[in-house]
Amino acid sequence: MKIGIIGTGASGMMAAIAAAKEGAQVTAFEKKDRVGKKILSTGNGKCNLSNLEFGTDYYYCNDADKLNKMFKVFSPWDTVTFFEDAGLMIREKNGYLYPYCEQASAVLDILRMQMEKAGINLVSEAEVHNVIYREKNTDFCVKVSGKEYYFDKLILACGSPASLKSGEGKSGYELAKGLGHKIVPLMPGLCGLRSDESFVKALSGVRAQAKITLLADDKELGCEIGEVQFTDYGVSGIPVFQVSRLAAYASQMGQDVMIKIDFFPDLDNTAYNVMSRLRFETQKDKTLENYMIGVLNKKINMVLIKEAGCKPTMTVKEAGYNKVSEIMKLCRGLSIHITEPVQLENAQVCAGGVDFAQITTEMESKLIKGLYFAGEMVDVDGKCGGYNLQWAWTSGYIAGKNAAGYSTEDIANTTEGTEGC
Repeated sequence: MKIGIIGTGASGMMAAIAAAKEGAQVTAFEKKDRVGKKILSTGNGKCNLSNLEFGTDYYYCNDADKLNKMFKVFSPWDTVTFFEDAGLMIREKNGYLYPYCEQASAVLDILRMQMEKAGINLVSEAEVHNVIYREKNTDFCVKVSGKEYYFDKLILACGSPASLKSGEGKSGYELAKGLGHKIVPLMPGLCGLRSDESFVKALSGVRAQAKITLLADDKELGCEIGEVQFTDYGVSGIPVFQVSRLAAYASQMGQDVMIKIDFFPDLDNTAYNVMSRLRFETQKDKTLENYMIGVLNKKINMVLIKEAGCKPTMTVKEAGYNKVSEIMKLCRGLSIHITEPVQLENAQVCAGGVDFAQITTEMESKLIKGLYFAGEMVDVDGKCGGYNLQWAWTSGYIAGKNAAGYSTEDIANTTEGTEGC
């Protein structure tokens, strides 16, 4: 069995290793000079491999049941087993899984050694220009730099444009489209969001624990709690990353996108209102600027005072209860208008890709038998916390195993897959 794999990122390397271990003759194509370069930047260079707090609710896709079946075949525990069997020590931090040395390079080195051990033929600096499915022969012709390679099965694991230079990383989608597949529009995921609010530049550099709620045409799309980071272009930070995909698609559809920020997510309304009233009654002689000291970061305080139509030099008594109450309400509901996400080259992942509905639980195309997909090529993306790498390991493993002749049912009966994960 001859299997070709286009792309040697996380999912492509896993697919190659899984297929080769089953006796397939595997050739992997990489357009750069080395494999897996993106892995080196994951987890801020520490490589967050996966997460033990797991479920399909950490993913965006159009078929959660199908996705769940795949994760039962290759779960986070199987990721641990795979890497530990290959010699990598793993540490766990609040469910987050990292190499014990906390170096992404160690993960890449392990994968490279596994590829060499499996006898995979690596063709680097080889950009694939065209793929032809020969229906009569039921095989695939891959054209690279004037050469033609023929394979019984083909896996597209070309990655995405996320975190690459503008214009790069889209060739895989073009190949898939040329083979008849629907491509869900590409959008930045796990990224910051731009705003046209006049006050965002004044907040640049500020970090604050808060709850954010994403609204599109006044309909709530999602909410997250964590450290929000204000930038000169808008908002960033993990909670913003988690909803950025939803904001990106809503913005593309022309919807009015807003983020509301609650700086006191741990206080219920009654406790907060009592606290606010007591502060007003006991600190009437202070200026609003001094009244807000110790409430939030000074830059945030100044923005809230101005947004309420007040001056920092006014006393609490001069402003009156209604205005002070308005400032305190803004602490729990500062609205920031969102215009768009940052560019794909500044995003950690790419949303969109080959329509998940056109792919089986074996990661095989429903349109062309023998054609498989893995990783970011597919319209499946996860939240922060190792979920996207877990998708890479799972989709790559399943694609490689199935391309080598196994069915997902066979794998589920023989693999280490953890039931119910």
